Amino acid sequence: MSDLKERLETDLSTAMKARDGLRTRTLRMALTAVKNEEVAGKQARELSDDDVVRVLTREAKKRREAATAFADAGRAEQAQAERDEGAVLEEYLPAQLSDEELTALVADAIAETGAAGPRGIGPVMKAVNPKVAGRAEGGRVSAEVKRQLGA
Repeated sequence: MSDLKERLETDLSTAMKARDGLRTRTLRMALTAVKNEEVAGKQARELSDDDVVRVLTREAKKRREAATAFADAGRAEQAQAERDEGAVLEEYLPAQLSDEELTALVADAIAETGAAGPRGIGPVMKAVNPKVAGRAEGGRVSAEVKRQLGA
């Protein structure tokens, strides 16, 4: 079992004992998403920490999008609940890259691939994604790649 999954389960148990509703609800949802990912596909498998981070990143993104949708619909309470759940998930994710760090990583990937113009987006994304791994959203990375390639 991955260390991160074990930590989620331990923290869930602690939250339940402390009667922390928000944490309990959020960690249950996260563990369900992890277990669903484990049984997805043709064969059940044990997720690595990197796989668990990917699942948690996806769940955190869902919370951000839902919070925005609720806020736009004038439902502040639900939007805040989604933001609170997102904050709990963020505790289990690697620290996000700053704009400067992301810019440097993309510049390195461009130099590494020798890419130029719009046709270079694919190879640069392929080179930079493993280095970013859960520390920046795909849309943010893509926007920076396009900006630097002038696409």
